[in-house]
Amino acid sequence: MKKTIVALAVLGSFAGIAAAQSSVTLFGIADVAVRHGMSSGNTLNSVVTGGLSTSRFGVRGQEDLGGGMKASFWLEGSANFDNGTTDSAFWARRSTVSLVGSFGEARLGRFKSSERLLIEAFDPSSTTGIGSTAALFDRLGATATTGAPAGTSIAVDLSRFNNLVTYILPGNLGGFYGSIDQSFSEGVDGAKMSSASIGFKASGFDISSGMSTTNAKGLKFKMATTAGSYDFGVAKAVLMYTTNSFGAPAQKQVTGAVIVPFGAHKFYATYTKSTANAAARLISGVGDATHMALSYQHSLSKRTALYTTYAKITNTGLGKFAVGGSPAVTAGQSSSAYDVGLRHSF
Repeated sequence: MKKTIVALAVLGSFAGIAAAQSSVTLFGIADVAVRHGMSSGNTLNSVVTGGLSTSRFGVRGQEDLGGGMKASFWLEGSANFDNGTTDSAFWARRSTVSLVGSFGEARLGRFKSSERLLIEAFDPSSTTGIGSTAALFDRLGATATTGAPAGTSIAVDLSRFNNLVTYILPGNLGGFYGSIDQSFSEGVDGAKMSSASIGFKASGFDISSGMSTTNAKGLKFKMATTAGSYDFGVAKAVLMYTTNSFGAPAQKQVTGAVIVPFGAHKFYATYTKSTANAAARLISGVGDATHMALSYQHSLSKRTALYTTYAKITNTGLGKFAVGGSPAVTAGQSSSAYDVGLRHSF
């Protein structure tokens, strides 16, 4: 009897070790808001998903391989809680496998570029909802749709990329951090993307710079961002500068932001000015615009928050930029919206 008890105890201890070495987690965010949009004399009322954080559902897992090495996977898809649909292929938000060790992280699959992750890290809205500073980004004649005539355009994604190989620096480099990506076209006319970022963070100060290039058919779409922030304790100030170009057409965006957390509350304000060059106006029909946003968040718990956001885009000339949930914008007219929503993480 004693031997049986001892044997069961030993088996139980091994089971505990196995459980500690491997884990799988279901996770997600449910975020729904009521939004009122206005533009060009028209209004639009809607219930939207992802007003503060993109609604999603995913599963991720990790195995401890010993010797400081870990293997992991991550599958994540969008979930539109306003109508029960998904925006694209179910795991299109992220589908990666990684090997992590003292050397850093090697990651394979579909995910965001280093350039995009840099922008999201400094944008108080994480480029989500009507407060997103990315609302003024333009592809400048490049297209988001594949199958464009050869030599006239290329398919460009400003966020996520298929067939991506990523290397991420380890976190023990005295405040330095960074990553580099390469996506493969897997076809003669397919677009391939290269991206990299490098940064330094210490004592409340954070500065980073990154770039990305999408190349196909002899054409290149380029983006570059430099951003910095300083945390004063009572508030964080952010400054970000982004350029994008497609041949001669080009844009410049400058963003200033402040984030103020106080207890269960958080407030942010952003202001972005986008300027198009003469070629962008003539060839791509892109105008100038400014974007401003104010947002307040009240955390009911660690996982649940109420929020409200107001944003306005002021277009000039050929500008037709719009905040999410706004009616169609007439060139040179403004676009604005406000929403009230609930976000729950699980």
